[in-house]
Amino acid sequence: MAATASSKTMMGIVIALLVAILGYFVLTTPDHRSFGTKVGDAVNELPNGVDKAARQMEDRTPAEKIGDAVDDAKHDTKKAINQQ
Repeated sequence: MAATASSKTMMGIVIALLVAILGYFVLTTPDHRSFGTKVGDAVNELPNGVDKAARQMEDRTPAEKIGDAVDDAKHDTKKAINQQ
């Protein structure tokens, strides 16, 4: 019975490690969008501000984009709280 619990624990560790490695590679892949796609994305972001539209023209990894989204949400939340 102890061997079964040990093998399940080892399998869980291996799966967690594989998920972590896969996540790292997905979050650090370079941006492969074409120039036209970047311009289209920038035009779509213009109503949200010029700074957000300009970010769409940069070559950014998914992890950097997630970080920007978190920062934007934090800024928007602070702005909403201060308006009350």
